Amino acid sequence: MATIDESAEGKTVVTADGTTVGTVVDADNATAHVEPDPGLTEEIAAELGWGDADEETYQLDNDAVETVTDDEIRLEESN
Repeated sequence: MATIDESAEGKTVVTADGTTVGTVVDADNATAHVEPDPGLTEEIAAELGWGDADEETYQLDNDAVETVTDDEIRLEESN
């Protein structure tokens, strides 16, 4: 598990298999708010627990994050 902090703002969020799901628009200690990618499908949104893909932003917590790099946040593989 990696840690989300203020430096996450602007990073791309991708699933474990590399599918882009959105961009971090706001972040604080342990939580990021992600604006969904316009191409995000309902199926992927449901897998992420995001419900409808028409929300403005979705909350992403540390426990869902595998790694954080300079450019992206990669999510853990969902079971």
